[in-house]
Amino acid sequence: MTSVRISFISLLGLHLIFSVDYSKCSVDTVWQRAKPSISHLKAVSDRQSLMVSWPVNHSGLVDEVYELQIGRTEKQTIVYTTNVTVSSGGSHEHTWTWISDLPLECVDHSVRIRHLYNQSVPSPWSNWTTNPGFKSKDMSEIFPAEQVLREGSNPKFCCVPAVGVNITQMTFRNQPYPLESIGDRVKAISVKNLEIPEGLYKFVIIVCSSTTGKIEYASNDVSFPPQKPVNLSCSTSDMKTVKCTWDVTRKQDQFDPNERQHTLHIQNSGRAPIRCKLSQCTFTAVPQLQEYNIRVVVKDKLGEEAESYSFNISDRVFPVVELTRVSPGVTDVSLSWTVQGNLAQMNPVCQVSTVPGRTTELNCNNASGLCEVRLEHLLPNTDYYTSVRCSVNGRLWGKWTRSISFTTDPLVTLDLWRRIQPLSHSDSRQVTLLWNPHVVGTAATVKVQGYTVQWSQEGQNWTDRRDGGQNRAEVSIGPGRCDFTVQAVLHTGSSIPSHVTVPPTNQAEKPPVQKRLSSTAAGGFSLSWDQQSTCGYTVEWCILGNAVPCTLQWLKVPAGNNTLLLPAGHFKAGLRYTFSIYGCTDDGHKLLETQTGYSEELKSVQTPHAVEHVRSTSSSVTLEWLYNEDDPAQPAFITGYLVTVQEAGSDTMPGQAGNLFNVSVADPSKKSVTIEDLQPNQQYVCSVSAQTKAGPGPSASITIRTTVNYSAHLAKILAPVLLLLGCTVLLWPQRKMLKEIFAYPTGMNIKTPEFDSFLNETDRRLRSQKAEVCVSCDIEIVTTRSPVRETTPLTDPELTDMPCSPGSGSSPSSTTPSRVPLQADYCPQSALLHWDRPTPQPAMSITNKSYLYAAVEDYSEHQQVTSSGMKPGFEPSDCLQESCAVIYGYISNVT
Repeated sequence: MTSVRISFISLLGLHLIFSVDYSKCSVDTVWQRAKPSISHLKAVSDRQSLMVSWPVNHSGLVDEVYELQIGRTEKQTIVYTTNVTVSSGGSHEHTWTWISDLPLECVDHSVRIRHLYNQSVPSPWSNWTTNPGFKSKDMSEIFPAEQVLREGSNPKFCCVPAVGVNITQMTFRNQPYPLESIGDRVKAISVKNLEIPEGLYKFVIIVCSSTTGKIEYASNDVSFPPQKPVNLSCSTSDMKTVKCTWDVTRKQDQFDPNERQHTLHIQNSGRAPIRCKLSQCTFTAVPQLQEYNIRVVVKDKLGEEAESYSFNISDRVFPVVELTRVSPGVTDVSLSWTVQGNLAQMNPVCQVSTVPGRTTELNCNNASGLCEVRLEHLLPNTDYYTSVRCSVNGRLWGKWTRSISFTTDPLVTLDLWRRIQPLSHSDSRQVTLLWNPHVVGTAATVKVQGYTVQWSQEGQNWTDRRDGGQNRAEVSIGPGRCDFTVQAVLHTGSSIPSHVTVPPTNQAEKPPVQKRLSSTAAGGFSLSWDQQSTCGYTVEWCILGNAVPCTLQWLKVPAGNNTLLLPAGHFKAGLRYTFSIYGCTDDGHKLLETQTGYSEELKSVQTPHAVEHVRSTSSSVTLEWLYNEDDPAQPAFITGYLVTVQEAGSDTMPGQAGNLFNVSVADPSKKSVTIEDLQPNQQYVCSVSAQTKAGPGPSASITIRTTVNYSAHLAKILAPVLLLLGCTVLLWPQRKMLKEIFAYPTGMNIKTPEFDSFLNETDRRLRSQKAEVCVSCDIEIVTTRSPVRETTPLTDPELTDMPCSPGSGSSPSSTTPSRVPLQADYCPQSALLHWDRPTPQPAMSITNKSYLYAAVEDYSEHQQVTSSGMKPGFEPSDCLQESCAVIYGYISNVT
């Protein structure tokens, strides 16, 4: 049975196979795929794009791949080829967009498509679907025209001529460009990196010239594409209206023709898009919606940009505050404001700012939204600015309100001090009250209408009034304690009263400590005193030093501080200042110390007066002078005196040690000094000047002369006499030997011609006597004739020029002395030549002395000629024919 069934099925299959008519089947339908078709082709001219649509048959689970080609001109010249992948499961029609670099109006643009089975086996190409270009009839056309071009793009401009017309030139912004042939007749040019014109209008001109001579024009605007919004943020002030803002990175020029549209889309609501302004958008909050997802879209002719933002409206609350009242006082101000939007249930926190000043933060829980605060510790008479802002979460703060200015009320304080002077012949005292008004702040000019002065002593009270222009009052009080109060009267009321207490008279009170201040290089004063008060100190001084009258100045020093630095700008150099330091006590201020000094000491002190010498000796002199070293008018402290003594008429320069004596007196109260070690019978100029820290001041001078020292003169006279007597006593036993040496032999008469032999004999004898103690030996030969007419040194040029008669040096009859040869053992020392009458009187002497003088009868003056001016000997031509006297000097070379 089974085999029969199988056989039946086999027969049925064969019947079906052989019964089919294959005459109507084609080979192509079996082995070739069907070609696709383009269902839709759309051109978007302003964007130069073609939108191609074709049906898609999803026959499997894999993606479909299509190949598309773009052809240009009537010949379908391929300019672009691409593959497009269509995912499976998509729609049954797919759209693809191609952007052309050439305007679509220039020439025909055609599209065809084919299917790649299994991404490799192509189907036949579809038929070409063409988007026709512009066909000109009677005039040329330029494309693109009247469009908005993108800044920075590389556009192509074409010129489509009429039939039978050829294009000869195309210019862009008056510049010719190379022509490109598109098809048979169309010409085009390419522009690189298109820029926005800098002028008022943002368009460019393209010109097309043809063989007909006609010129065609076209203009296009140039702009930049839309910018993406940045820093997008949204907020609300009352939970009812939401305001979103963003920043625009590049703003359009007012003449930019590329109009932009800004729209806001609430994506998680069904509301329509909201039209917005350039950088902000306001819309009504969606009821019961807390989380917002928004999208801001910017769109124009060149495209669109968008930015998204999400927020919770409760976290984006920025309260709006309005100041309602500002009431200032002297040192405080009261403020009130309201928070709009009924945000009281959210417990807002507010900040109040005062400028200058600080920022105060406080809670505002008033259900009505009204908040109040009172700010203290402000400065009187000062301009302030205040503003308020609030927050509901302490993180996001609303905007500050507009600043409101106010001025605090004026305040005048008085710096009060007193000066006490006892009245003569009574226990009463004269108290001078002094005060300086101080207006705190500079916002407005404060006028003081007057002052009220009150004082009380021993249970009695007094009141006095002073005008607003006065700042002192004088009151007579008794010896007891007295309390004073001074208060300024203003148009707004009275100022804060100032108090000062005068202590009772205390005769047993110890005198204050007195100190001297040392000036510093920087000037000014640095005061310090012992810590003795627990309620402060007062330092007073006169503005112009110790000069009379005194304009009192004082300064309060708080307790715990016992130093005060006063800069040099408040004082004048060369003025003596006395500072009185008072310490505060329960009974008033008591004087503790007085300190005196100069901010800068000067040298121009007073000159000493009445300088005179009291007594003098041959070697000393005593001077006295008058000076007031404690005179307060002095420009410096006197530290002593400088006495200068100098020889009168001395050739030495002043200040040199050879003739100058300086004596310092360190004690300013000592006004006399004795100068010793002076020369007798000598005139001196003595100067006295006051010494300061800056140096000596001007001096006063006096001229004196020391007395003669007679004992010294007597010693000078007696010394040679005693020396001569001593030498006589010592040499008396050797008188015979000396006689042989220095005396003529008996009966011997030495004449001038025998002088040479005599010198030789004398030299021989002197050499035999080893007189080593003799430093020099001088031989004096004098031939004189009286009276003396003329004495002339040997080196006188007039004498050397006078004629001499020739003659022998050894001739006895010669009127000139013979030439004396000099020994090798001697050096010439001095010589003196005397000219006189022809008749000579011979004389000779030999002496032992260091210096040689020639003694001539009736002629007391001695002349000395140094050895450098002598000749080794006399020649006959050196002498005149008259008699002469020659002095030869020799210095022995024997040590």
